[in-house]
Amino acid sequence: MKIEKIQQTDLRNQELKLFKLTNPNGTIINITNIGATITSIKTKDRNGKLSETVLGFDKPEEYLSERYLKNCVYFGATVGRFANRIAKGKFELNGKTYKLNQNNGHHHLHGGPNGFHQKVWDARIEETDAGQALVMNLTSPDKEEGYPGNLEVEVRFFLSNENELIIDYHAKSDAPTPVNLTNHSYFNLSGKDTDILDHEVMIFSDEYTPKQDDVPIGDIVPTKDTPFDFQEFHKVGERLNHLPREGYDHNLVINGDEGDLRRAAVVKDPHSGRILEVYTTMPGMQFYTGYFLDGSFGNSEKKFGPFSGMCFETQYFPDSPNHPAFPSSIVTPENPFIHTTVFKFNAE
Repeated sequence: MKIEKIQQTDLRNQELKLFKLTNPNGTIINITNIGATITSIKTKDRNGKLSETVLGFDKPEEYLSERYLKNCVYFGATVGRFANRIAKGKFELNGKTYKLNQNNGHHHLHGGPNGFHQKVWDARIEETDAGQALVMNLTSPDKEEGYPGNLEVEVRFFLSNENELIIDYHAKSDAPTPVNLTNHSYFNLSGKDTDILDHEVMIFSDEYTPKQDDVPIGDIVPTKDTPFDFQEFHKVGERLNHLPREGYDHNLVINGDEGDLRRAAVVKDPHSGRILEVYTTMPGMQFYTGYFLDGSFGNSEKKFGPFSGMCFETQYFPDSPNHPAFPSSIVTPENPFIHTTVFKFNAE
């Protein structure tokens, strides 16, 4: 695996960087230090044709544009301090109530209006025994967006010769605080300007967390006999008529134990033959099929409209600080956040 810095731009005394990761199989991944964001993943189809498989901008500086940040859809970003929603922007911890900035109606979403997705991260290429890794670091100060504790975050990206993009997350705090880091890439394995409704999805989940007003109600219920049962392959568009018009934007409980790296999902595009496998050590995963993309954004190849990409956001459950029965997302000085997500690409 090889990593090279292919672009650097100075903006408001900040160095905006773009890196290219490649492996001997021809897979190419671009990552910018703006939001530790994946901007491009090009993989081969069954005929060996290399095409784009995620939604992203052509230029890194577009991720800092006022137009994008005012209507942010988090293309490929590392989101935090807490991915997904915290109801009414508040939670209680050790007897104290913390109020967070609200940016999704009356909820707090993906770390708030000034979350990790728009920070310019420190970035470096590191030599390891397995090859080069791209390492991103960020410091989130105490009270940023309302969170307690100074948080030191590191995200490591490694592209293996088996076409695995391995993302290792590490965060440590000097005080108890909720932490929930994920990657928000939108995948479309077709390599074309088409939607993802014909993509076939399998998710290794027996349970999900029902929601009301976009946040879980606190229950964990079986997926069996519901549109959230993906124990066998189903097309994304197959059961949309059984869901709200927005389609899928729900947290699924991944089978197995938190901390164990296990397969969470498999996606197939029957037209290109591309396959994506998702592995994680996290207890849950938000399956989102991109309904709220409205064509406002795009790149030189296509506009990003409804259902033009789907997300597999490995995570702690949404609003978990307010639900003691959910897996705990609280990081302490003695208990750092250490998790891994793997996106593996293939074709058949």
